Amino acid sequence: MADIPNVRFRGFTDDWEQRKLGDVAEYRRGSFPQPYGNKEWYDGEGAMPFVQVADVTDEMNLVVNTKQKISKLAQPMSVYADKNTVLVTLQGSIGRVAITQYGAFVDRTVLKFEKYKEKIDYIFWAYIIKQKFIEEARKAPGGTIKTITKEALSNFDLVLPDYKEQMNIGRYFQNFDHLITLYQHKCEVTKELKKYMLQKMFPQNDKKIPEIRFAGFTDDWEQRKLGEIVEVCNGRDYKHLDEGDIPVYGTGGYMLSVSEALSEKDDAVGIGRKGTIDNPYILRAPFWTVDTLFYCIPKKAFDLDFVFIIYQHINWKAMDESTGVPSLSKTAINNIEVMVPSKNEQVRLGRYFSNLDHLITLHQHKYEELKEVKKFMLQNMFV
Repeated sequence: MADIPNVRFRGFTDDWEQRKLGDVAEYRRGSFPQPYGNKEWYDGEGAMPFVQVADVTDEMNLVVNTKQKISKLAQPMSVYADKNTVLVTLQGSIGRVAITQYGAFVDRTVLKFEKYKEKIDYIFWAYIIKQKFIEEARKAPGGTIKTITKEALSNFDLVLPDYKEQMNIGRYFQNFDHLITLYQHKCEVTKELKKYMLQKMFPQNDKKIPEIRFAGFTDDWEQRKLGEIVEVCNGRDYKHLDEGDIPVYGTGGYMLSVSEALSEKDDAVGIGRKGTIDNPYILRAPFWTVDTLFYCIPKKAFDLDFVFIIYQHINWKAMDESTGVPSLSKTAINNIEVMVPSKNEQVRLGRYFSNLDHLITLHQHKYEELKEVKKFMLQNMFV
């Protein structure tokens, strides 16, 4: 059998060739001395990383620090995998694949590819093995592989190109993964920065000034109740609204649409009245909300973006007044006490955190976009 993928690099025209996995690669399970509970097998001077299923990530590498370290005494009774070895998990989350970024010993729940019987690019091999397990999972009842035997693994059908094309494909997807990891990291770092700045740019422990603030602001912040800052309004039962082009929002986000005449003309912060009560978001006019959502319009002396920050700062779950479905009341919202600065400082803070949110969204969007492109290319660059 010969075939070619839908998408390939320029200059490659030869057919790919079918192989049985066992005809191409030699592999073995890891091992560990028994019993697992023996403390002598772990840690101590000369201990090394010990890879179990949980140490193999979805990003096709190992965690930075393995959960367990194997002692020098136990190492001769285990199996060592050098850096750049392809591993695959055989229990629990079957089919996770990793290219090791450091040398480590491996458990019996993990399989190590030891050597190849023909010229194989190990990076390409990792990706084609990953794709093969995804394909096998689709065939399995419930979409999950419950078990895998050595014989079944050896009989996996693989379709391989020549070595040079393998190298091109392997490096392409490895670079793709680096980009995905980069944007994921950027997103997480920006989220952590926002969390840190929320703590430092708002007064803590009954103080009247924050630890960090913009130059030129020195006045004390003042304590206010939310009822002095916003007007809390009820949504409506959307079933009785006229149809139109204006979005209607509920606790789950956009739902339907209504006519312009019924819509709200001021920007507001939405917060769930029932169900999801801890996920505030900004509502840009014109909009309308259903009866499971409050919309809170800032009063003249208060900035919308700053009010949104306040809402993100509040532990809404602690405001839950129900014994069943989580719920909030206008009274509970109006009585929450918060600290606020002058309008000018509110605006500076609001813009700062709005820009951070925008960055987080951009990084998250890029991360998701790259994952989708990678998924498409994996489906089209392999046979």
